[in-house]
Amino acid sequence: MDLLEKLNWRYATKKMDPALAVSQQKVDRILEAIRLAPTSSGLQPFEVVVITNAELRRKIKAIANGQSQITDCSHLLVFAAWDDYTPERINEMFDLANEERGFKSEGGENYRKMLLDLYPPRGAEVNFQHTARQAYIGLGVAVAAAAIEGVDSTPMEGFDADALDELLDLRARGLRSVLLLPLGYREAANDWLVSLKKVRRPRDSFITEIK
Repeated sequence: MDLLEKLNWRYATKKMDPALAVSQQKVDRILEAIRLAPTSSGLQPFEVVVITNAELRRKIKAIANGQSQITDCSHLLVFAAWDDYTPERINEMFDLANEERGFKSEGGENYRKMLLDLYPPRGAEVNFQHTARQAYIGLGVAVAAAAIEGVDSTPMEGFDADALDELLDLRARGLRSVLLLPLGYREAANDWLVSLKKVRRPRDSFITEIK
């Protein structure tokens, strides 16, 4: 399976077919790819909410500029980042690593102390901006994983994050919504973008090589 071929196949699908459902196996593989995505210091400071409930998706569509993919898709993924780095959250991830690996290392414990000294004092908004950027890494992996599975996806920032946080009660869980990713299958006959050539900047104006 050629990754570049799949990335050339994918596009930000504008019209999804509501009659076609993505299999649970494919969804699970995409979600597992997100879980395995790299994050700063391995802290995984975001979560994914998977929504299939039709009524809830209609409410989300209303606060997301009426984008039809939200209700036409098979599964809607909400990427929600930690609202702050707290000592409890940092310690939880380091404790998990120690437990899974079966040992503590001096280097790892020194790194833990460095993060505890550095992150919490920076303030919640600075920390949220950092956790949100980690969610974007997960999004990138999700888009590639979906393409490999032959599943269409459309990354979205165009929604009222505060309203979505309230709708999903994310703030009570210490989370803030960052991105939406509908998963489904294109309805090619009604999607104006499907047949247009993919356009990207040429390599020589995009890549700088320093030798």
